[in-house]
Amino acid sequence: MARSAPFMGDIVAAPAEYQAPAAPPAPRLQSLDVFRGLTIAAMLLVNNPGSWSHVYPPLEHAAWNGWTPTDLVFPFFLFIVGITTTLSLGRLLDGGARPSTLFRKVLIRAGLIFALGLLMQGFPAYELGTIRVLGVLQRIALSYLVAATIVLLTGVRGQVGALMALLLGYWALMTLVPVPGVGRPVLEPDLNLSNWLDLKLIGRNHLLHETMTWDPEGLLSTLGAIATVLSGVLAGHWIRSARGARVKVMGLLAAGAAVVALGTFWGHAFPINKNLWTGSFVLLTAGIACAVLASTYWLVDVKGYRAWARPFLVFGTNAITAYWLSSVVAIVFDWVVITGPADGESLVLKTYLYEILYAPWLASENASLAYALTYVLIWLGFLSLLYRWRIFIRI
Repeated sequence: MARSAPFMGDIVAAPAEYQAPAAPPAPRLQSLDVFRGLTIAAMLLVNNPGSWSHVYPPLEHAAWNGWTPTDLVFPFFLFIVGITTTLSLGRLLDGGARPSTLFRKVLIRAGLIFALGLLMQGFPAYELGTIRVLGVLQRIALSYLVAATIVLLTGVRGQVGALMALLLGYWALMTLVPVPGVGRPVLEPDLNLSNWLDLKLIGRNHLLHETMTWDPEGLLSTLGAIATVLSGVLAGHWIRSARGARVKVMGLLAAGAAVVALGTFWGHAFPINKNLWTGSFVLLTAGIACAVLASTYWLVDVKGYRAWARPFLVFGTNAITAYWLSSVVAIVFDWVVITGPADGESLVLKTYLYEILYAPWLASENASLAYALTYVLIWLGFLSLLYRWRIFIRI
């Protein structure tokens, strides 16, 4: 383990000391680590309820069209990847690094992230006939690879053009191209073009669940995810510029409001849908991410209010560790079987802990939430030790 970058889009330097290059040089962006940490903490919270049967609606994903606060978590991941891609690659390019050399680093990093995703998806059995090929880390890897390549090959105008082409091109594919075996384009589960392509190229056995015939991290919908990363890339250019702090904050807030309005309007024709990662979903979530980034930047980096942000800084500076290890441990908790205390029935460890520690004295939804909060706090304690020892996992 080495002292290094905290998340998939970063390349070098411990983020607590990271400086975004500009002319003149910009101050340290601890706010980006805090934003990242907020996202990671939210991810642990929504991914680890005590019981999936008892979850408050805001902590669940929308069933299909529409959105909840939980649907913001993954787009925020990708938006941050875009920002850090701009900061890290921009600094290296300004220092004279060759794009071809940087592309090799990007390719290796994307490959490692994809491999980590496969390791997590297959754990602990690794049954190759049914392992899920795609997933959260795999989508991050693919989106980062494509977006970083666009950054290395183009300037800001080219990146804006690529973003527009992705949004409009994906919309045209999903709404104008007939679906084989179905007919006219539809945006319903099991019947849309994205689902057909996943079944054709990946196969039913490698989707999210055996009982599902579609995957929320499918191949074609990754076009929308790449657009989310490019949205972060453009926000990164704004943050990296030599503009004053107040101008940066107001610009992010104004852009965020405009993009949210545009995404909401587009949603009437191309529904806001995380499972398909539609263009309206890209715009809505990118706009909200701009507002969160602006607020965090103003509070942490401009005004210096950092005491409240320390727990999120801890999560943000070892984000990949928090996500990967917490996911693997959660799998173990759902895998280990023990005998229950009451009637001797067999329970998985997670259910056993939930039934013993929370269910007897709290209402169902509160007990489930208490379990999730406890899980977040346990990982905060572990990551605080790594932060204190200045240990940051490098990828």
